[in-house]
Amino acid sequence: MSTPVIGLLGFVVAMVLTFAGVPVSIAMAITGVAGFALINGTDGAIYVLSSAPFEAVFPYSLSVIPLFVAMGVFSSHAGLSASLFGAMNGLFGRFRGGLAMASVGACAIFGAICGSSLATAATMGRIAVPEMIRAGYKPSLAGASVAAAGTLGVLIPPSVLMVIYALLTENSIGQLFAAALFPGLLATFLYIAAVVIAVRVNPELAPAVNRGKDAPKAKLDKSVVAAISLFVIVIGGLYSGFFSATEAAAVGAFCAAILAVIMKTPMSGMIEASLETAKTSAMMFMILIGAALFNFFIEGTGLASVIGDWISQSGLSPTMIMILIIVFYLILGCFMDSLSMILLTIPIVYPIVINIGYDPIWFGIIIVSVAEIGLITPPIGMNLFVVQNVAPQVSQRDIIFGILPFVMADVLRVFLFLAFPAIVLFLPMMMR
Repeated sequence: MSTPVIGLLGFVVAMVLTFAGVPVSIAMAITGVAGFALINGTDGAIYVLSSAPFEAVFPYSLSVIPLFVAMGVFSSHAGLSASLFGAMNGLFGRFRGGLAMASVGACAIFGAICGSSLATAATMGRIAVPEMIRAGYKPSLAGASVAAAGTLGVLIPPSVLMVIYALLTENSIGQLFAAALFPGLLATFLYIAAVVIAVRVNPELAPAVNRGKDAPKAKLDKSVVAAISLFVIVIGGLYSGFFSATEAAAVGAFCAAILAVIMKTPMSGMIEASLETAKTSAMMFMILIGAALFNFFIEGTGLASVIGDWISQSGLSPTMIMILIIVFYLILGCFMDSLSMILLTIPIVYPIVINIGYDPIWFGIIIVSVAEIGLITPPIGMNLFVVQNVAPQVSQRDIIFGILPFVMADVLRVFLFLAFPAIVLFLPMMMR
């Protein structure tokens, strides 16, 4: 059996283990070590097992992971979500479907300081979904709007998923964050447009609105100002070159902790936030160790080179190859969580994308965007389960029926990026 075939079988085994519920870090580590032993012998596997875990986690650049995680966790415990939703309701409340639009806007701002899709969906779901149900919204729109808008947490910088991609592919975290700004704004606009179109096609999804004196009014309280200020300090400093990515993460974590104190977060909440930061960071470092072991195996088999040669001889244009890669990710996202999908496929797909001439920063936004779609597509869409869990008055069936307009908005956005790469690359080119 040739080594590329062994590599392909190893890839399949890792995916099967992940589908079976084995943590992705363990699935990749087991497959990587076993596969490397099969190719290079037991001594080679022992050497890789003894050296790769340290090499995977010792670089200084990895310090951004616990710092950005801390920034999101402390911001969440500071209780900013209710104020953000109230401010957005004042902005959109005069329109039919305004509460759903407000959910999108609040998720966009909260995601900009949180960096996690699941945390954004869970936090806003507890507040926005019950409010929409009380106002007479159909459960399908109430649940789906929050589940979809929660995905903005992985697209709008700072994003932990982008940090992982940058570290795996050795690209600039700062340029990835810059590339994500316009796509994040576009995603927010398209989600709001999806709500507008949905309530226009089916007015029963949302009740008529109050446009009188009692209509909600836009207001900026200290929580909203604090959230926007935190984003401006961290991302503004990063874009301007005043901070490096690590320094920006450190400043963000420090400011988020101070913000939690100012918002009078109880000591129990501060301790819980610290423990959550430690657990999440440890989980991500375990994933990086598993990915390192798996990458050693895949690189040793030469699988990526074989697939790249086969694609180059297929006669397909680079655009058609990229469309096939996007479709592959869209299908895979229906059955696998976004982080697992990226970690398992990057060793194979990334060299192909670079060889056919696409920009690695542009591809980073593409892969995060398609991973984002996977978060809201059944049967494994994690955001669907998160919203249903925090808002049990909305059924899984309701959310699935309401999610289609938002998935269509996501697909449209990805193909806009494919047709007009400047949407993604304008800011990184300015930074360069």
